[in-house]
Amino acid sequence: MSRSDGSGNVAGEARRPPSSASLLGSEMKLLFRRRRTQALLLALAAIPVMIAVVVRLSSSVPAGRGPAFLDRITQNGLFVGVTALIVAVPLFLPLTIGVVAGDTIAGEAGHGTLRYILVAPAGRVRLLLVKYIGAIAFCIAAPLAVALAGAGIGAALFPIGPVALLSGDVVEPGEALVRMLLIAAYQTVSLLGLSAIGLFLSTLTDVPVGAMAATIVLSVASQVLDQLPQLEWLHPWLFSHYWFGFADLLRQPIGWESFTDNAMLQAGYIAVFGALAYGRFVSKDVLS
Repeated sequence: MSRSDGSGNVAGEARRPPSSASLLGSEMKLLFRRRRTQALLLALAAIPVMIAVVVRLSSSVPAGRGPAFLDRITQNGLFVGVTALIVAVPLFLPLTIGVVAGDTIAGEAGHGTLRYILVAPAGRVRLLLVKYIGAIAFCIAAPLAVALAGAGIGAALFPIGPVALLSGDVVEPGEALVRMLLIAAYQTVSLLGLSAIGLFLSTLTDVPVGAMAATIVLSVASQVLDQLPQLEWLHPWLFSHYWFGFADLLRQPIGWESFTDNAMLQAGYIAVFGALAYGRFVSKDVLS
C-alpha cells in the first residue's frame, strides 16, 4: 500500500517519464543553443559570403574556372547560393554533420549525463530516436544556412534577375530561389545516411571526438572510392554517390529521378545503421 510523503506526493509511485514532445523539445534547445552548433552554422554561412566578396573584389572571373556557376555570379547574385552549396558538398557539410551526429550518444556519455537521462526514464529507444531527429534537424539547417546566406549576400552585392537554367530555359528570380531551396533540400536528404552512420558510431564509444572523426573519415573515403573507375560496380551503393546529382533541379521541367534514387539510397543506410545503432545501444552497459 502506497503512502504519502507529507507533501501531497505518493511514495512508491513510479516516476512519470517525460513525454516524447518534451524530450524532443529539450534536445532541440540543447542542440541549437549550443555555441558549437551556432559556430558550425555561422561557418557554413560564411562560405557564400567569402565567395561573393572575392568575386566582387576581382576584376574578372575566368569562364570555366573554379566551381560551377562561379563565372555567372557577377551577372546574377542568385548564383552565389548555388555555387556555395556546390562548394560545401564534398567537405564542409559532411564535416559539420559528422561533428553533430558523432556527438549524439557519445557526447552524453562523455559528459557523464547519459546514465541520468536514461534513469529519468527516457527509454533507450526513444532517446535514440530523439537524438537522430536532432541530427536530422541539423541536416536541414546546415544547407539552408548556406542557401539563405548566399541569396542575401548575392542580392546585396550583385544584380538580381531572371536565371538561365541548364536546359536553356529562363525563370524568374522567385522560381530560381525556390530551385535553390530544392537543392538545399536535396543535400539534406543526401546527408541523412551519413547522420545514421554517425549515430551508430556514437553508440560505440564514450569519446565523442572519436565518433566525429570516424564519421568524417568515412565521408571522405566514400567520395574517394566513388572516383575510382575500378570500383564502378560499388558506386551506386556508396552513400555519397548521388551528392552531386541535383543538376536535374536546374532543368525545365524538373527531373525527380536523381532525387528519388538518392532518397532510396539514404533510406537504406538509415535502415541498416539505425538497426545497428539500436542493437548496440539497447545492449550497451551505460556506466557514465
